[in-house]
Amino acid sequence: MNSSSGRQKIPGGGGQYVLDYLKRMQAENPAFFYAIQGNNEHPSANVFWADATSKANYIYFGDTVRFDTSYRSKRYRVPLATFTGLNHHAQPVLLGCALLFNESDSSYVWLLQNWLQAMSGHCPVSFTTNYDPLIKIAVARVLPKARHRFCNWSILKESEEKLASVYQTHTSFKFEFTKCINEAETAEEFESSWHLLVERYGLTDNEWLRSIYNSRHQWVPVHMRDTFFGEFSTAEGSNRIDSFFDGFVNASTTIQSMIKQCEKAITSWHEKEVKADLDTTHITPVLKTPSPMEKQAANLYTRRIFMKFQGELVETLANPATKIDDSGTVTAYRVAKFGEEHRAHIVRFNALEMKANCSCQMFEFSGITCRHILSVFRAKNELTLPSQYILKRWTRDAKSVAGGAGQEHTSEFSGNSRDSLTARYNILRQEAIKFVEEGAKSIHIYNVAMNALQEASKKVAAAKKKNPEAKRRSNQANGCNQEIHTDEDDQATTYAHLSRDEKEKKIRELKAELQSTNQRCEVYRANLLSVLRDMEDQKLKLSVKVQNARLSLKE
Repeated sequence: MNSSSGRQKIPGGGGQYVLDYLKRMQAENPAFFYAIQGNNEHPSANVFWADATSKANYIYFGDTVRFDTSYRSKRYRVPLATFTGLNHHAQPVLLGCALLFNESDSSYVWLLQNWLQAMSGHCPVSFTTNYDPLIKIAVARVLPKARHRFCNWSILKESEEKLASVYQTHTSFKFEFTKCINEAETAEEFESSWHLLVERYGLTDNEWLRSIYNSRHQWVPVHMRDTFFGEFSTAEGSNRIDSFFDGFVNASTTIQSMIKQCEKAITSWHEKEVKADLDTTHITPVLKTPSPMEKQAANLYTRRIFMKFQGELVETLANPATKIDDSGTVTAYRVAKFGEEHRAHIVRFNALEMKANCSCQMFEFSGITCRHILSVFRAKNELTLPSQYILKRWTRDAKSVAGGAGQEHTSEFSGNSRDSLTARYNILRQEAIKFVEEGAKSIHIYNVAMNALQEASKKVAAAKKKNPEAKRRSNQANGCNQEIHTDEDDQATTYAHLSRDEKEKKIRELKAELQSTNQRCEVYRANLLSVLRDMEDQKLKLSVKVQNARLSLKE
């Protein structure tokens, strides 16, 4: 899909090259999306595009999104802006690109609207951007349900310019400023540290500091921990937006060379994901405890996520849980590391619902269960991790279509993405393409795939026949308006004359038949999964070779 008036021109010598690229990509794949903004009053056009892979990644990993506009600085020749997410290995995945030749609140609104349209109209849980008042206005308008966060790395970076004289005069300021922002564990602690800092360095009347302080609920970590951002700690890299194109796009990159460099970056990150998948599948992690919970996590999580979880689990040995209140169904525990009792956290545990909430809010922020909650589970002799504490987006099966445990952040997102006809078409198309690719690899797999397709075709036809609304629409589409008569009508007529005992007998027979069918389906499903698992290794290796060959041909 594309949106343009035809008269706009992309400024710069590489404008036509970019337009040709967008048209060629859409011709090759109708799922490729691009849009061009511009009119007679503003001839400098802005451009946005997203390929089918980006749209698929958003289905799986669209819960937290980062919008990077750092390439718009004067150091770069290409005004590139990117949308990225985090995959199940916590690696960046591309969710769309843009060229912003002019900057205004209306330009950002246009961009976010087109990006949201390309992603089937579903708002992410959280949205991280560089610090920019214009972006703030656009996000509030287009993504009102997303938790908008400013990257505090960009704020700290800007502080070096806005407070240059302070940095030069006081060498300790940077350390104290960073510590005040990233290490405060409560809102009260941050407020106290902030006011002491600005008073100590005589910055009480500084307008820039006052403006970012007024926006503190959108960038200070202690105020953001109740929302999922997919990071392992509030101070990790000061939540810098990791640029997808670092090392590929630099100050000398031109528009003409940008497309090729972007494709190289996409290939590079794909290879890293493939390698991470292979490492997760083939490298058995070394367990450090006899806990069944650790073994459970090793089998569920990807390798990198398991390593993080394992670190938290091991820390429970040095962070004992002490019961401090036991009133009603909720029990409160105080958890602190030996020798650091002043940095204790409070965990409230509901035994009936198997739910725990910790004052550190690590699970809410990162989707990884913290050492404090794990210490309480250990004290309660809970041997396995409850399903609500396993986010599917961090597991080996993050990209599987079937549901699974721990989809608190993704189940609603993925479920809603099936509401529109376009989204359903895209999802089915992507799964069908993967099925065809796998099914053609050998005659044995081909036969299995064909049998599965034939069974699926029969089930779809049967479902359509039993759905009066679907059949009505189908008939209308074919110019047919005759009265619809379904199998349900025939069956209702057949069963109407039966006695109560005969009806109950028939119900028991149908239940038995249904159970038998379900069992056969489970056998078929297990066989198919076994075949798919065997194919996965070869698929991943082949994918890398194909990407390398494609890149070589383009060069």
